[in-house]
Amino acid sequence: MDDERLYTLDEAHGEFASQLNGEVWELLDTTDRSSADDECMLYAAWASAYHWLQAGTAVHHQRAEWMLSRVYTVLGDAPAAIAHARRCLELTETSPGEMAPFDLAYACEAIARANALAGNEPEATRYLELAREAGTRITNTEDRQIFEGDLNSGNWYGIS
Repeated sequence: MDDERLYTLDEAHGEFASQLNGEVWELLDTTDRSSADDECMLYAAWASAYHWLQAGTAVHHQRAEWMLSRVYTVLGDAPAAIAHARRCLELTETSPGEMAPFDLAYACEAIARANALAGNEPEATRYLELAREAGTRITNTEDRQIFEGDLNSGNWYGIS
């Protein structure tokens, strides 16, 4: 067991959070998820959020709320998706010094997509425009491409 090492508690929380986040992304990218996969995806998102709360920063917490919103949106639970999207934006606004334009863009995207799921077209459209605007302020080319790729993919529930 040459790859065995000891972790501090914070390091272990960070490692678990990161690995669970990766599992959520794998499941989100799976087109033929079963109901058991959906359940695992939801639990992994919550577990990742918990571990980030133990050892992460405000950015980790904000991104965990975004992930929960995305998972609930994919699962069709509009009230939960909206609640987590709002929490994501709240964290973005209360820790502006720690957030990048990337984080604001994703927070607006989460509110837009969750409201699109709920059929709240005016709110969805408003936040979609805010997300696009925030996306133009992402200076890192790779981050901007990732954001634009995510923004232009997935189900928008009739909102364009």
